[in-house]
Amino acid sequence: MVAVELDRPAAPLVPLASGLLQAKAPVHLPFMAPRLQGDLLPDGRLSISIWGAGHLATLYLGALPGPVTYGPNRAEGAGWSLHVARSAPALLLRGVSDAARVTPAPRCAWWHRDSGRPGTVRRDDDRRIVDLPWGCVVLQPRDGDLVVAAGTDRAEAEAALALPAAAIMAEAEAHIRATDRLPAADPVLRSMVQQGAHAALSSIRRDPAGRFAGLAAGQAYSAPARTYYRDGYWTVQPLLALAPEAVRDEIDMLAAGIQPDGEAPSAVILSGPQQSAAWEVFRRTDPFISKEHLRPGDWWSDHFDSPLFFILMIADYVRAAGDTGPVERHWRMIRTIYRRYRGFDAAGDGLPVKPNHERDWADNVYRQGLVAYDLGLWVGALDTIAGLGRDRDPELAAEAAGAAARAREAIGRRLWLADRGWCAEYRNDDGYTEDHLAIDSLTLLRSDALAPERAEATLEAMQRWLYSGANADQPYGDWGVLCAFPPYKRRRDTRAKSAFAFRYHNGSDWPYWDGVLARELLRRGLPGWRYPLLRWWESCLENGWLGAVEYFSPPFGRGSLLQGWSGVPAGVALEFASQVLAGQARNHQRP
Repeated sequence: MVAVELDRPAAPLVPLASGLLQAKAPVHLPFMAPRLQGDLLPDGRLSISIWGAGHLATLYLGALPGPVTYGPNRAEGAGWSLHVARSAPALLLRGVSDAARVTPAPRCAWWHRDSGRPGTVRRDDDRRIVDLPWGCVVLQPRDGDLVVAAGTDRAEAEAALALPAAAIMAEAEAHIRATDRLPAADPVLRSMVQQGAHAALSSIRRDPAGRFAGLAAGQAYSAPARTYYRDGYWTVQPLLALAPEAVRDEIDMLAAGIQPDGEAPSAVILSGPQQSAAWEVFRRTDPFISKEHLRPGDWWSDHFDSPLFFILMIADYVRAAGDTGPVERHWRMIRTIYRRYRGFDAAGDGLPVKPNHERDWADNVYRQGLVAYDLGLWVGALDTIAGLGRDRDPELAAEAAGAAARAREAIGRRLWLADRGWCAEYRNDDGYTEDHLAIDSLTLLRSDALAPERAEATLEAMQRWLYSGANADQPYGDWGVLCAFPPYKRRRDTRAKSAFAFRYHNGSDWPYWDGVLARELLRRGLPGWRYPLLRWWESCLENGWLGAVEYFSPPFGRGSLLQGWSGVPAGVALEFASQVLAGQARNHQRP
């Protein structure tokens, strides 16, 4: 992933009773629809991109006065507003002069080495047309408003331009209503759910013909256009209720990336022809990229957790939709993945041993041996195979059930730290143990890989050490949920951003993990769930970060906005709505 850490001073956001958000001055608004995406920045710059094509143009609108009220894909200021359509790649700017300067993008993405001929801007009657080798933008004034339409070619942009201004506004308003899923909640909770549902629903992308084109990990993870196994799995958690057909289509799309031996990359690349050609030049010629991205359709080949997420996504979809179609279509792949991971089980105790690389969720950390996070996914996959295979493949189902039983026993014996009250994050083959508390060990709890008393002890430890408001041993006060504490002991096990304490995998708050933690507390009837469910969102509001942020920590700022998997807390709030609404009148359960 290419995470972005941007942290400029911004006006705080105030949640309104409607779930909308208000700021005294403009903040950074990311927007994302099935085809169109971009950013409206506080200084009045408006970037325009298309899924599968990349960055097309930047408009310079000038100063946009506040206060501004924000909703999903909408902004309304003093005398101006922005509205994003859903049915076509178009947006409407009201109260904005047609004189706004427009500049063609020099390349489709930062890695685009040779963009060919430069983009041009020309007049055609009252329109301005931006032509590039990989796309087109058309600007047309209408009764004091400005319509901006885009596409991979002139035909797509012209078709989008045919949308009346009233239709664009109506579609934008309908999207806000579609995301407002918990109207009985208090403003903080209601706005969190609205923005989280927006992140999940906006991840559903379409091709120029309107066909499903994958779930985007986030607005900043779209060039090259790709869909992830891991990010996709967490993004589908709210979509299982909101848009189950997208989950079904995502499963079939991810199946294309499973290799004959059961290996899978981090993501499957879905770019259109021009962007694909540009990416392939970079993939083949960049020394680092060529070593990590082994095949043209791979984004970061051979990730240890990806095939397991593929199995778990199928299980979750069958449970939610009652449709076993993906099981029938992909059972042979499930068998192959199972055999692959059994091949990593050198000791025969049901535990696959991870090679010494950084290719799982903690992609800045070299974790070798028994990794609690991966083993939790493995146990969940084994339970899935045992359940779904009972009637269609009894022999494999029985084998998987036996492996699951052995794995649960071995996890308790080899990873549980009785003196700490949680599992080690990983134990290397040479005996080295990273014994700090890591939030990603929640995969063990999700799959019930630990006995109930040990699961509850783990949750108690997380409330004590990972809730920043309860942990006086971390220096930044009450700001969110740490993903790990204390920082990693061995410097050589970390790289890049995670080499710094309290940064990225080494202690940042990741809202999707917060949602997983809140769900474990809620499903077990335990207190303390509101803190992980909402403290991250309160920090976003305090900092003026609009949308479901990817990750953040006080000394290092935030990652990207409008991140699909950060819709997990919204999905949890909806799944446990009665408990959450009953608890909102109480204190915020701060530690």
